[in-house]
Amino acid sequence: MGGFLLHVAGYRGSLWIMAGALLLVALGAWSALPSDLGQAKSRVKFKELFSKDRNINVLSAARFFLFGARDIWFVVGVPIFLQGTLHWSFEQVGAFMAFWVIGYGIVQSASPALLRGRAPGGGVAAATAFFLTVVAALIPLGLSTAICPQLVIVGGLAIFGAVFAVNSAVHSYLILDYTDGDKVALNVGFYYMANAGGRLIGCLLSGLLYQLAGLPGCLWGTVIFSLTAAIIALGLPPRALHPGRLAVAGIKAGDGE
Repeated sequence: MGGFLLHVAGYRGSLWIMAGALLLVALGAWSALPSDLGQAKSRVKFKELFSKDRNINVLSAARFFLFGARDIWFVVGVPIFLQGTLHWSFEQVGAFMAFWVIGYGIVQSASPALLRGRAPGGGVAAATAFFLTVVAALIPLGLSTAICPQLVIVGGLAIFGAVFAVNSAVHSYLILDYTDGDKVALNVGFYYMANAGGRLIGCLLSGLLYQLAGLPGCLWGTVIFSLTAAIIALGLPPRALHPGRLAVAGIKAGDGE
């Protein structure tokens, strides 16, 4: 839909259409939802937004670098490289990015089956992040060889997306595994704040690294971030703390998109 709007309405027109749609949503929510929905019984201080649980802090740090690793190549580097260097059309670039996100979502939703119904622990989060690092490193190395660059980019990022989706789904399970019932909103909110922070830094680095070192620079930045996420995840308990929560976590496949 984003690519379609850019094509038919341009950037400014797309923003006005999005603003109008959000206004309709806001008016609908204001008129249809109870006025006291979401109001806490007691006020929460700002410092209480930060978790006091070590496992949640470690997981949030790993999440920060995991999503930074994706957006370093995803936001600026690959789209500009495909159009500017490989001379893909606007429609081809948009279709590739859209299908990547769709495929990523399909793999993420299938992650419980891929894990064979076993509750993953920190060991799985670290292992998949290390594997993601290897996949990320093979892409710029492949670009430096005689292999067709389109094959390297499309194939490499497809594998990256599949591994990334499983890693992200494991994180989504672990945040519920580590949190207590009365702290779910605060802990999940802190976790997704780290998610958003990683995406912000990844977005900024994507543009900066592409200007300094091109797409290989973005991809090596991804390698560094994914490796950091893997090393941080080593600090998590190797096994799940509450394996019985797997069924509950299966409902939650989102990642802050």
